[in-house]
Amino acid sequence: MWALIEPLLPPWPERSPGPKPVADRLCLEGILYVLHQDVAWQLLPLELRFGSGQTCWRRLDHWQQAGVFDRLHRILLAELNAAGELGWTRACVDGSHVRAKEGETRPVHRGSTGGRLAAITI
Repeated sequence: MWALIEPLLPPWPERSPGPKPVADRLCLEGILYVLHQDVAWQLLPLELRFGSGQTCWRRLDHWQQAGVFDRLHRILLAELNAAGELGWTRACVDGSHVRAKEGETRPVHRGSTGGRLAAITI
């Protein structure tokens, strides 16, 4: 997986102020540790040498803003599709990740207080 992720990561400036940054791979391992173990960022154990929770969180934020995970998602989907491992007969959309545009007609839940809702029909 690292071979797919590493080329997507933005480069660090050669002369950045402060101490040498924690290696990207170690930060990724720290991020995955926090997500897998479901611990707070500040509870990431320093003895694991992933860097501090704050360092890992900042790197995650930096990568997210750089579009790393969107590009990785597209690459993984393309590889799975090429291997015939994706079934495209069904789709599911999480409305919390689909922007509802102002003024469009949309389905509304009967008990709704008027919150935004986006839907897709296949």
